[in-house]
This record gives sequence, structure tokens and C-alpha cells, in this order.
Amino acid sequence: MYKLCIEHPVPSYEKWKQAFDSDPVGREKMRVRRYQILRPVDNPNYVMIQLEFDTDSDADALLNAMRAVWSRVEGTIMTNPKAQIVEIVETKEY
Repeated sequence: MYKLCIEHPVPSYEKWKQAFDSDPVGREKMRVRRYQILRPVDNPNYVMIQLEFDTDSDADALLNAMRAVWSRVEGTIMTNPKAQIVEIVETKEY
């Protein structure tokens, strides 16, 4: 399993969430298995998104699609995105 991890500041979480929910790249079509949105408890205007995929090539395809979206909205909906694809090598639940 692979995750695309994205993080960036947002001027308004509510406006960012509305844009995220509009799903401009079609997450299901891009083979996203699930996602999580996280925010630091001391900074509600910063988001971290983790999107899970079966393959690293699917994660890379979504990252490339997101780069196109970011080029259109940077400075309005979000700024300075950071992203990386990671492999889940171990998970344990208690």
C-alpha cells in the first residue's frame, strides 16, 4: 500500500474544504482507496492529506494531476504545497 502525503497552509479551512470536496481530479477515478484530512490542533489553517493507493504509479498519477490543480489555485485556496509518496511498510493496531 502507498500513500500520497500532502501538506500546506490554507487561508481559510472552510473555503479549502469546499474546493477539496468539489474533487477537481476525481479521486475515485484516480484509484484512491481512502483518504484522511488532518489539521494540527494549534493551527486550524494548515492541512495534511493522506491518500492511499494500491500502487505507487497510481499515487504518482494523482500527484501529477494535483500539480496542475495547484498551479491554478496557489495563493488563493492554498500556498506552498509539499508532497511525497511513501510506502506503508508496517501497521499495528492496539
